[in-house]
Parts: sequence; C-alpha cells; structure tokens
Amino acid sequence: MLASLGTMPELARQLSGLGGCTHPVRLDGHRTEYAVDTTTGEIGRTLHHLDSTALPAGQLLVRCNNRRATRCPACAETYRRDTYHLITAGLRGGKGTSDQVATHPRVFATFTAPGFGPVHNRRTDGRPCRCGARHDENDGTLGTPLNPDRYDYEAAVLWNAHAGHLWRRFSIYLRREISKRAGLTQRTFRDHARVSFAKVAEYQKRGAVHFHAVIRIDGPEGGDTPPPAWATAELLTDAIQAATTAARVDGPTIDGHAHTFAFGRQLDVRTIRSADFDDGQELTERAVASYIAKYATKGAETATGTLDRPLKFLAELAQARISEHARRMIRVAWTLGARPELAELRLRAWAHMLGFRGHFSTKSRRYSTTLGALRTARADWRRAQLAPVVGTEPTETTLVLSHWVFAGTGLSRAEAWLSASLEPAPGTEGEPTWTPVATS
Repeated sequence: MLASLGTMPELARQLSGLGGCTHPVRLDGHRTEYAVDTTTGEIGRTLHHLDSTALPAGQLLVRCNNRRATRCPACAETYRRDTYHLITAGLRGGKGTSDQVATHPRVFATFTAPGFGPVHNRRTDGRPCRCGARHDENDGTLGTPLNPDRYDYEAAVLWNAHAGHLWRRFSIYLRREISKRAGLTQRTFRDHARVSFAKVAEYQKRGAVHFHAVIRIDGPEGGDTPPPAWATAELLTDAIQAATTAARVDGPTIDGHAHTFAFGRQLDVRTIRSADFDDGQELTERAVASYIAKYATKGAETATGTLDRPLKFLAELAQARISEHARRMIRVAWTLGARPELAELRLRAWAHMLGFRGHFSTKSRRYSTTLGALRTARADWRRAQLAPVVGTEPTETTLVLSHWVFAGTGLSRAEAWLSASLEPAPGTEGEPTWTPVATS
C-alpha cells in the first residue's frame, strides 16, 4: 500500500531518522522560522517551514527517549552513551569541562543497602550458600529470601523510598568530614575546595537500591581550579568512610516500630587513576565510566524481575509475569501507600520500582556537562545537517513560531515493518525526523 501511494522512499527517510526507536511520540502541528529586522523589529521573509500534514507519516515523529532497555533498546543505548560521556567528561575533561580534572583527587565508591533478612547468594570465598547449594550466576533464586515469611519486606520498601534522602544527608556529612581533616570550618571550606560527584542507582537482585558514585575534590571554583595541596585521594577516602558511618535518616513509625535508615556495612572506595595520576592501579577512567553508564539504562525489572511501568490497579499483578519476591515487595509498597502518614512517599505510584522514586543518574552542578547539553548539541548538529543553508543579514535575527500537540505514540503496523528493515540514519539520536523546507 505504501509503495502504491508513492510514499515509500520519503517514509523510509523519515523512519530512519528515528535511529531505531520503536515507540516514537507522534505530534500534530507546525513550525516556522522568520527573519526579523533587529533595528525595526519587523518580521520579514520565511526561512523554514514545517507542517506535520506534509510529512510522509502524516505527523512529526520524535524519539521516545526512554532510558529503559526493556522499553526501547535504541533510545536506552543513546542514554547509556550520553551517561558515559557525562562521566568521562568529569574524569578527563572535555564537553566544556577543564582537562585539569584528570589530575584532581577522585574515587569510585559503592554504597550498599543494609540487610533485611538472609537471601540466596554466591559467596566470593567459594563456600556454598546458606541453603547448601552452589548457585549459578543465572540462578533465578539469587537475591530471594531464604525464608520469605521472615524477610522484612516493609523495611526493604521503605529503605528504597528513603535512599535518595540518605544520599543527600551523606553529601552534607562528607563536606563536614573533609573540612575537619583539612582543619577548616564548614563556612570557610567553600573558599578552599569543592566536592563534585556523579552517581547512578542500581538495584541488587534482592530489590534494594545501592549507589555507585564518582566523587572528586576540586578547587573553590570547581574543575577549572586546582584543589588545595591537602586534598588527596587518601583524605577523601577516609572522609567518605566516616560520613557513610555517620549518615542516618529517621523513617516513619509503623505499628509501633520506628524505622531508621543507614547504608550497609559493605562500603567499597577505590582511587581512580589515569595517565597523569597513576600508581599501577587497574581502576581506570574508562572502566569507571563504562561501569556507571551500564546501569543507567537498567531498572528494577532487570535485576529483580519486577515491572517496568506503573500499576493502575493492584489486580494487574495477577497477570504480571514477575518473580514472587518482586510481587511481595510491590504488594507491601501498595499497602503502605494507603497510609495517610506516608502520602509524601507516593509508594503506590512507585510500587513497580519497589518504592524507589529518585533519579537514577544525578550529579553535582560543577561535576561536568549535563545530559541536556549533550542532547542539545546533538540536536543542533542534526538540524544543521538537514536544514538548507539560508543566510540572514547582519541586522537580522530569527523568530521561531511553533505549535505542537500530542497525537499518540508508536508506529502503525506498516511503519513498524518498514522501520525494522531500515538502517538508522547517521547522527540520529533524539532529533525529530523532518527536513525543513526553505522558502523565500
């Protein structure tokens, strides 16, 4: 049918611009660029014009940009690559970050959750699990409770709900501990140094969130300024260990049981080395960036076997193909979500994430570039490749008028068939699939 209408080549070009996205957002509307005289403010000639009705698919198709690999592998891969570049920029420089950061003290730290009951695991010392078996790495029982009836599901869900708050508390204590070791007050610390970080959340198989973070000491203006002489990786490591031990968050009291949350005892802190900062360690910048980026596209569904989308009704669990452990955690989150005193935790909205509602990838302001800046640069580059060169006069600027409305998601059966047979167009990551038409 597409071929008979003569739209096959044009539609193929539009679909290839999606870069493999299988659930694009469909938009109706238009976009027009005008030249404007900067002296008079008068709107002049039309530079570019786009109308969705003139596109082969009848609508503008925009990548879904979903970070979850289970929802859209193509968009998740773009998210992973962006995270890799964001982390790398904070380790080597580039993307607007000074290359001096490669010489600053920095570590890679892993913060784990506390225990909520014995679970099936693979011991690093070669001994069997507590159940007596030696589990294969793909064994579905890994991370599940040895005795589900005695596992503290309530504390596990509430831990996930408070993990982000606990990280913020830790970051405050970390600055205190560094100041103490440098002989500074917290007020004067900012005049000498700054702590920068980038972290990602990962689910363990038991469904508890833990954090991987790159933590760096900079000068007072961030990565552009050298850190003071007292700032070393050893001092930073010692301060992280002390801050992790001190950080506590008071949780709710439920049925007479008061919850308090802290990080688990398994804290791992390793110095990151580079060509300029090397003493034979194997933990390199590239290894750290790759490791963190890998987890940026994985949610609870990957590690724990839970859902990758919110629940509207608890009855949906009856038809869900998920692990029994994840099912029990979701039920507990849903039940706790009905308590008025826990309303701010929004446990029902985040039951599919086992209570965790924080961002999976976060960073401090001065660590490096942002995901938004990377996407904007890519979109500008793509637009420059597609748009014909239409010059403006020195006294002219550009006015853009656009109006878009949501029209749906996904591809039709014919579009999906055609898209599956196409190679993504070069440089198509996150950019609307259209070619502006120049008019004069």
